[in-house]
Amino acid sequence: QVQLVESGGGLVQPGGSLRLSCAASGFTLDYYAIGWFRQAPGKEREGVSCISSSDGSTYYADSVKGRFTISRDNAKNTVYLQMNSLKPEDTAVYYCAATVLPRGAKLHAIDYYDYWGQGTQVTVSS
Repeated sequence: QVQLVESGGGLVQPGGSLRLSCAASGFTLDYYAIGWFRQAPGKEREGVSCISSSDGSTYYADSVKGRFTISRDNAKNTVYLQMNSLKPEDTAVYYCAATVLPRGAKLHAIDYYDYWGQGTQVTVSS
């Protein structure tokens, strides 16, 4: 059974940090591009950060560049999203997703992502 499970969300004050984890079971992440997406109330789901399966190339949304870092540990079948300098506007449900990305497709092209986790809530508030 293919499954992605996110963890690490929670309540944090502005300026704080969280590290999200996305653990895969039922398949090996090595061959998959992994993306972190988020959805705030009343807004569409958007790409936050993604990492390729092959050359380690990454994508970051402009709003998180310099604050978030994506990484993968294939030995643990897990992808991480380190989030620093969090802002209230980062508040959302964060989802990880996996895909075998077609050649030429953009890493953050959400429509290509086949497998999704259940999401983890991140709330940034004082």
